[in-house]
Amino acid sequence: MTHARPRYLESKRSVDARSRAPRVRDRLLAELPADPEILEAGCGTGVTVPQLLSWDIDAGQYRGIDTDERIVSFARRVRPAALRWAGHDVTTTSATEQSTSESAGADTDFAVADLAVTFETGDALDALESNAGVDLVVAQSFADLVPLPRFVSAIESALRPGGFAYLPLTFDGGTIFQPDHPADEAVERAYHAAMDDAPGRDVRAGRHLAHRFGNGDGELLAMASSDWVVRPRSGGYAADERYFLAEILGFVEETLSESGEAPAQFDSWLSTRRAQLDAGTLLYVAHQYDLLYRAP
Repeated sequence: MTHARPRYLESKRSVDARSRAPRVRDRLLAELPADPEILEAGCGTGVTVPQLLSWDIDAGQYRGIDTDERIVSFARRVRPAALRWAGHDVTTTSATEQSTSESAGADTDFAVADLAVTFETGDALDALESNAGVDLVVAQSFADLVPLPRFVSAIESALRPGGFAYLPLTFDGGTIFQPDHPADEAVERAYHAAMDDAPGRDVRAGRHLAHRFGNGDGELLAMASSDWVVRPRSGGYAADERYFLAEILGFVEETLSESGEAPAQFDSWLSTRRAQLDAGTLLYVAHQYDLLYRAP
């Protein structure tokens, strides 16, 4: 599945924003030290940076890692411009300086107030394993895409003693569409099974992370539901959420097509859901958790 298209990642920003659990966020902000060093696994289009600024985290160092060079290029190009448009004081490196810093594999793409920001192309788990002494690891909508044992070990490698891992919007095995369709249960079961069969995937990553964090040497400080809920209002959807839902349906179709395990009535189910989306009557829910972990 191609989750990394820039418009898809941007289209879900409004969904993510209303889904994150305030209680988990508030506990993080109460515990996080000043001027933190932050490493994000799977940074996407860099939307965590404006989120940090909205939480008054405007000093320290942020480093975002993503495997897709196109997405990293998008973040480097769009994020400082968007922040500047929103009224932030943004300082960017020149093109020459950027080229030099990339060839050296270091330095800052831009700074907002006293927060230095860098986006890099690379494997996020490798980055976690090769960095130590980080105050905060962020991984949003990420844990269900990678092998959990290695992910947890990589987090422990990256964090300083007492450092934090903030894992919002971690999928946990619930995919719901409304209105009801006779094939709903079969489609959900086949969709989740196909995801679980993919190497490294875990469709119940939220609960499994909670178990691992709750039974290790560190401490699971906070956990709360953070379900995506996208519902129509007056025959339409907020922001770019109609596109977001179209992409979700595309992911279901692609996953079941690749697995060869699409259930009977799937074609009818999919055409019905797309017609409902066009009519502005389709509701979607994905069950997720936000987790906050403190290393020993």
